[in-house]
This record gives sequence, structure tokens and C-alpha cells, in this order.
Amino acid sequence: MAAHGLVLFGHGARDARWREPFERLAEKVRAARRSDAGAGPVLLAFLELMEPDLPTAVGSLVSGGCAVVTVVPVFFGQGGHVRKDLPAVIERCRGLYPSVEIKCAVAVGEDESVLDAVTEYCLRQV
Repeated sequence: MAAHGLVLFGHGARDARWREPFERLAEKVRAARRSDAGAGPVLLAFLELMEPDLPTAVGSLVSGGCAVVTVVPVFFGQGGHVRKDLPAVIERCRGLYPSVEIKCAVAVGEDESVLDAVTEYCLRQV
């Protein structure tokens, strides 16, 4: 069975500390996937200002044996980067790796369970 890699895709920033919660998230996802025999690596990628970019991350997964890659935009909403920039980069990756199935999830903030978790967090603050 070919591995199914996962890329957590963020915006990127000049401040290196901005990357820290994404690294923690990636480690949590890796830990949760360890028991899944078909689970491939979990990598981070960024639109700008940080590395690796999405084509580099996808290339790393492909060279590691992944036949399927799912990109998860770790954005709160479907702004211009998710609606315009990301589809263009996904298509570029599909062109670079035509034998690989490359999927793209909706932005994490569009999922009701994520909004529920954020709601609970907000309510704990008062």
C-alpha cells in the first residue's frame, strides 16, 4: 500500500516564532497518525516568507514514496490566498507530479468542529 502524505499549509511570516504553533500542530498530527499503517509523513509548507514551499514539500513526500498527498490549508478562512494562490500552486504541483493524487482540503477555519473548539476556547477566557 502506497503511503498517503499530509502537508499542513500555512501563510508564512518573517518572525520565526510564528512557525512554532504550526510545528506543534504537525507533531500532534504525526502522533495521531502513527498507528495508521498507510499514513505517510506529515510536513509543513508555506505560501511565502518561510520554507519549504508547497512544491518542495510535495516533492519530498513523493520522493519518500507517497502516491497520495493531501494539502490542509491551516488558514482560518477562505481569503484570497486560499481561493486564488493555493489552487494555482496545487495545479503546479499536479503538473510536476502527474502520477501522484494531490488533494486539497478546505481551510481549517471553515470546519464546524474547528469553530466549535475555538468557541469553547473563547468561553473559557471569561
